[in-house]
Amino acid sequence: MDNNRHEEKHVEVRREEKTDSGLVGATFIKYAAYIIIFFGILWFLISYVFPMFS
Repeated sequence: MDNNRHEEKHVEVRREEKTDSGLVGATFIKYAAYIIIFFGILWFLISYVFPMFS
């Protein structure tokens, strides 16, 4: 019986990170829409609402 016998196994592990570009694009469009709506409301307030108090 040979207890000093060792088998070496070489295992190659590959880790692939998947980036879902569709999800990134949808998130960008969503936040761009939020920013456009925010600036639209801000423009409305500055143009129409604030002059009423002057």
